Amino acid sequence: MIKDLGSLKVKEIKDIVKIELEKMYASKDVDNITKLVSVLDEDGRSAVKSLKVKCEKEITKLLNEIERVKKLYEFDINHNNGVIIAGVDEVGRGPLAGPIVGAAVVLDYSSLEVENLILGINDSKKIKECERERLYDEIIKRCVDYKIVGIDNGTIDSQGIAWCNNEIFKNSILGLDVKPDKVLCDGYSIKNFNIDNEAVIKGDTKSAAIACASILAKVYRDRIMKEYSKKYPEYDFESNVGYGTQKHIEALRKCGHTDIHRKSFIRNLINV
Repeated sequence: MIKDLGSLKVKEIKDIVKIELEKMYASKDVDNITKLVSVLDEDGRSAVKSLKVKCEKEITKLLNEIERVKKLYEFDINHNNGVIIAGVDEVGRGPLAGPIVGAAVVLDYSSLEVENLILGINDSKKIKECERERLYDEIIKRCVDYKIVGIDNGTIDSQGIAWCNNEIFKNSILGLDVKPDKVLCDGYSIKNFNIDNEAVIKGDTKSAAIACASILAKVYRDRIMKEYSKKYPEYDFESNVGYGTQKHIEALRKCGHTDIHRKSFIRNLINV
């Protein structure tokens, strides 16, 4: 760590700060950046003082995120009683088109040291798309096991969305290679299922495993809908991923429905 920044230009110091902040987030260790803050504090230039404030804010941000995510892991640990636990969530109950997708995730709870935590996990709707994509890859790489399943619009029409919701919860859990003894479910308990399961209201903001499942399901389904947007560009699936936006509804009324539309969901909008 450079002990004297006085001989450096502000641009050079900015570059150092940028590198050290990147290292901090990669290592989840604030020691080096804290030392840098002390050095910045000794520099009288106002621009350098601003960099010091920025570093302090980023340190606080990281420490708060570590504590937030640790609580998500602790929630799961407090519910598992020493057994294997999985979290399950779904995406796509409400859209007018496309599948409903569910995911189940088993995480490693052997340690709550910061290097074992997947920072950034949350309700997938609260995370920016680029961050969801990054987390999708990290979750798959670092989780103990996961399974993603989907049910198409035809089955949604014939069986109903509630049945499909329950079925994807069941199928995602049964598809795991690591069999859980207990399942935490976002919002709904699983019916007609022989594995102990518990509904957690707003579970993707409380449970680490459910939050991870929410992200996997969301990214997986969004990718499907973006592929469909190439086949059906009029419906703006690239942006709305099947939900009933004004542009989507206008396209339905102008062009009719596609093979991936849920007829039971659009009967009040167009004749099907």
